[in-house]
Amino acid sequence: VQFVESGGGLVQPGGSLRLSCAASGFGFRSSDMSWYRQVPGKERGLVARISSAGGSADYEDSVKGRFTISRDNAKNTVYLQMNSLKREDTAVYYCNAGWLGPRFHYWGQGTQVTVSS
Repeated sequence: VQFVESGGGLVQPGGSLRLSCAASGFGFRSSDMSWYRQVPGKERGLVARISSAGGSADYEDSVKGRFTISRDNAKNTVYLQMNSLKREDTAVYYCNAGWLGPRFHYWGQGTQVTVSS
């Protein structure tokens, strides 16, 4: 199993970023996928999740209306479009398979998102 997250960076409040996660080593097309984020000293928390076919998505309350999760099953990739970013969105973002929790104990390196002026 491998997750390779990318697309993070430094952005000003109100800005946008699009994260990507390339997944391999398991049945991506039949797997629900999720994005998580973690800040130092806190547990990793769910941000957004999407069903295997992309027909259903769910978001953590603080990102609803600002973030959009999507996927391309032909590319084994899941995306997170983040708009209207806030300082409190600063975190390392990770992806994993699963809907009710991470399916795999393995995590990728994550991608750092820093929202600052």
